[in-house]
Amino acid sequence: MDSAPDYARQKAADFIAQLNELLTIPSISTLAEHAPDVERAARWLVDDMRRIGLRAEIHRADGYLPLVYGEWLGAGADAPTVLVYGHYDVQPADIADGWGTPPFQPTQRDGRIYARGALDSKGHVIAHLKAVESLLATGDALCNIKLLFEGEEESGSAHIYQFVRDNRQRLQADVIVVSDGSMPDEKQPVLVYGLRGIIQFEMTVTGPARDLHSGHYGGNVHNPLQALTEIMAALHDERGRVTVPGFYDAVRPITAQERDVLDGMREWSEREWHAVTGAPATWGEPDYALHERSGARPTLEINGMAGGFFEKGFKTVIPHKAWAKFSCRLVPDQQPATIAGQVIDYIHALTPPTVRVEVTSDWRDAAPGVVLDYESPSMQACIRAYEQGWGVRPILTREGGSVPVVAVFAEVLDGDVVLMPFGYKGGGAHSTNEYIVIEMFHKGIQTALAFYDQFAALHSGAD
Repeated sequence: MDSAPDYARQKAADFIAQLNELLTIPSISTLAEHAPDVERAARWLVDDMRRIGLRAEIHRADGYLPLVYGEWLGAGADAPTVLVYGHYDVQPADIADGWGTPPFQPTQRDGRIYARGALDSKGHVIAHLKAVESLLATGDALCNIKLLFEGEEESGSAHIYQFVRDNRQRLQADVIVVSDGSMPDEKQPVLVYGLRGIIQFEMTVTGPARDLHSGHYGGNVHNPLQALTEIMAALHDERGRVTVPGFYDAVRPITAQERDVLDGMREWSEREWHAVTGAPATWGEPDYALHERSGARPTLEINGMAGGFFEKGFKTVIPHKAWAKFSCRLVPDQQPATIAGQVIDYIHALTPPTVRVEVTSDWRDAAPGVVLDYESPSMQACIRAYEQGWGVRPILTREGGSVPVVAVFAEVLDGDVVLMPFGYKGGGAHSTNEYIVIEMFHKGIQTALAFYDQFAALHSGAD
């Protein structure tokens, strides 16, 4: 009988076809009209899990989109258990946004598949599902396997937090593999051991009781748009540091040892930055290298501002109010509730008496930053798996993005957590013309297979 890696190579075309099937389903969790599509994607996954030999089911709760859970416990009570997390919902996409091809009609060219969700994150979901299929079809599974695929990661993940807490015993595993994210080069794997948390804010600045004639009242009424920009501009200094008092108090310094570990990302990070951003020059804290600013330092970013008149023609008014949305990426030990209080207090302190400000935060649903032990046996098994799958030792890094469920897994479940991305960062997650590199998809399957072997060996002491 073929080995699991051989089976995966022989089935490569079938696996791509199955990925394309899932990609055609517009499982957009942020738009209520696509809730039936999220449900359809969940049913597709459950059907495939059952076909390959897992016990699988959809979990629903009022007001939430479905979770998909599957398990195979045939390795026995003494074998280690691996829990794999991914998400099958996607961001909105429309060809009118600037896509070259319809976003839910997967298009293959130049070794890539273009479709919404190809990179973030149906490619990861299918890679892991096909790795499990390869193990079960060949009898090579030495670990018990649990798969947890979420249908609302892009819309807040509220359901899964409670689901994990309510199903702690059922989800127990020796290691939790979180597969979401990307790496800055197609040929060089990157193993993430840290993620920033996130907290979001909304802000309204109100001035006059209604829009006013700018000729009559310009110069004697403080324009809310101007006041908003003045407040927002004051949240950073000229060196890019956040000026909120106490904002950095809990931030862990980067040790000399960790700086050496992270330095492997320097060249790759700078190359990726120039290839992807299109910005004329880098910006931020000058005392930290680009890759350190991206993963190990907290931020405050303005995500959107609005107010006044911006249609065709002109409407010369002083607007009644202005709005802003902004967020902070947090590093470990920064508590969302503390940061929320500090930011809101500072904005009120900056607000002049000429306008009124209201600031709200979702800090109760915010995610703290996470740093995993890159020297743990589980992480070392992951490093060896990447070496087998890619043929190159992975570089260790801390990622700037957030996967909030990681903090919940680390808090509630007893197993180690490892992060296992397979995608290319330049693949346009959340953007137009999103794509997955086909070679990386197949390498991801081989890496997942290698991890099961490495982890089983680690558990048996046969490393």
